[in-house]
Amino acid sequence: MPTLSCVPRTQIRELPLDVARTWVEFPDPDGPGGRARGAAEGAPEQVFRCDLTWLTSSWTCIFGRGCKGIYADRPDDGCCTLGAHFADRDDERRVRRAVRRLTAENWQYRGEGRRDGWVETNGEGDRTTRVVDGACVFLNRPGFAGGAGCALHQLALAEGVQPLETKPDVCWQLPLRRTYRTVDRPDGTSYLEVSVGEYDRRGWGEGGHDLDWYCTGNPAAHVGTTPVFRSLRAELIELIGPGAYAELVRHCEHFLATRTAGAPGTHPATVAADVAANVAANGRGASRGAAAARGGGRLKGSSA
Repeated sequence: MPTLSCVPRTQIRELPLDVARTWVEFPDPDGPGGRARGAAEGAPEQVFRCDLTWLTSSWTCIFGRGCKGIYADRPDDGCCTLGAHFADRDDERRVRRAVRRLTAENWQYRGEGRRDGWVETNGEGDRTTRVVDGACVFLNRPGFAGGAGCALHQLALAEGVQPLETKPDVCWQLPLRRTYRTVDRPDGTSYLEVSVGEYDRRGWGEGGHDLDWYCTGNPAAHVGTTPVFRSLRAELIELIGPGAYAELVRHCEHFLATRTAGAPGTHPATVAADVAANVAANGRGASRGAAAARGGGRLKGSSA
């Protein structure tokens, strides 16, 4: 896919949060009432509700290649300016094991982290990664010999494991958002609904609206060559399990195969990115054609 580098920046803007979306619901295939055990065991106790619009979008992380950062005065931080909240003790323990494997070669702030600690408690009593020099203690800054970016992410890549094995839960789950609610049926029964969708700026709470830039609804980040349900396969399996992921893939592939380009239910940022890329490509083609016409020549590879 052509990049958006030659599209005027004024045309690359974040789109509204509330748009037409296509969702799919299916019973947990590994639970009562699911396909794996047979519907004869009763109504499902857990149902997955997944946002096909988001999961089939072309979003991809563009950290270090166009990401403006959530705060304008710290464009190189990406979404790592703030300390990461730990989900629970298990989350923190898993990260702690990874931290022990970090060295001065792959962690810029190892000295500070070992001396003063890499966890702090905020005003609400939540435990988070510590903020050092204006960003997360694990964020290697541009110019660091070991490479810019999350030291825990780089550790995972170096060890050949998934980043979800080394990073805090909130970090590896972003930009996927998993939520739960209990749904009551008219017959007096109920089930647990597990929703998986887009972690848009509202997922950050009230402060999310104050972020200077955010990627999920921005066409600048919808330049991936693989849809989200494929590119974030490992994360989705961790969030919903392998059986449910296989079922989700079936629905995503059917959705992609049956919809038309730009049809309702397609992520608007993906549509906008495609349009911008086509405009850029056509513009380059027109420029090449004009140059060839001026020179009286023929475009290389042209049959005209």
